[in-house]
Amino acid sequence: MTIQGHNGMWTGTWTALVTPFCDDEARSLDLAGLERVVEQQIAGGVDGLVACGTTGEASTLTDDEWRAVVSTVKQAARGRVPVIAGTGSNSTARTIEATRAARDLGLDGALIVTPYYNKPTQDGLLAHYRAVLAAVPLPIVLYNVPGRTACNLLPATVAALAADPQVVAVKEASGSLEQVQTILERTGGSFPVLSGDDALAVPIYSIGGHGIISVVSNPAPARTAALFRDARAGRVDAAAQGQIALRELIAALFCESNPQPVKMAMHLLGLMSPCTRLPLLTASPAATAAVQTAMVRLGLMTEGR
Repeated sequence: MTIQGHNGMWTGTWTALVTPFCDDEARSLDLAGLERVVEQQIAGGVDGLVACGTTGEASTLTDDEWRAVVSTVKQAARGRVPVIAGTGSNSTARTIEATRAARDLGLDGALIVTPYYNKPTQDGLLAHYRAVLAAVPLPIVLYNVPGRTACNLLPATVAALAADPQVVAVKEASGSLEQVQTILERTGGSFPVLSGDDALAVPIYSIGGHGIISVVSNPAPARTAALFRDARAGRVDAAAQGQIALRELIAALFCESNPQPVKMAMHLLGLMSPCTRLPLLTASPAATAAVQTAMVRLGLMTEGR
């Protein structure tokens, strides 16, 4: 396949989709709920969809379930926005296998998290990603989230990988603006750096970031998409005010382990059940109250719904 390089396709607001489960003992997949979520996201104006990432509870899915979720998102999107899937693991061989599956299912790319638990060196990370790139001709988005993986993909390593046109962006969730700045500096500002932190979306846009892979866009797609569009259009005050307006909801969505609160938010919107799979739990009453209060204040739902 032809690899699209560093272009506008890999910018803007991408939603890290939740994976709806039924409220049954097995927590079986709710694919009809997933279709509703996809429609809600596209109607809200997001630029792309990410299936089976951290927010999608990919680590709890079987291989068959992963394929079902990815296929459902791809089919429901109907080409209106690009769709990528999380394919990373702490095994290079399994990452290659999953990335091949993403290619075979017709996805537009793969989001590959740094290997967790193993704690590879930077040379090990280079070797890991290069092995995937050599094995599968598919656009790759790097994913750095050291708070979950105990492994930080450093700017020099990102820059080395960005030299390959098959590497089309990085989701940077270190929480460090300095790290984002260094990546932009080392890549000449043209390599798409996507925020992995909702609370830092506009700050990252202000220093040259190219978009976000977002959790808060699940319940608030239009408001989240507006942040990037305002920032890119030079509407600095509007972008800043939009970021501030989302602060309470973002805080509520991360008051417990993601995606417990965001699945409750989607339940409050009537789109799906709030169920997660163990070892995660359904959002607590305190988290539910925080999410509901924030959503009411934003006008996403009415009081008492």
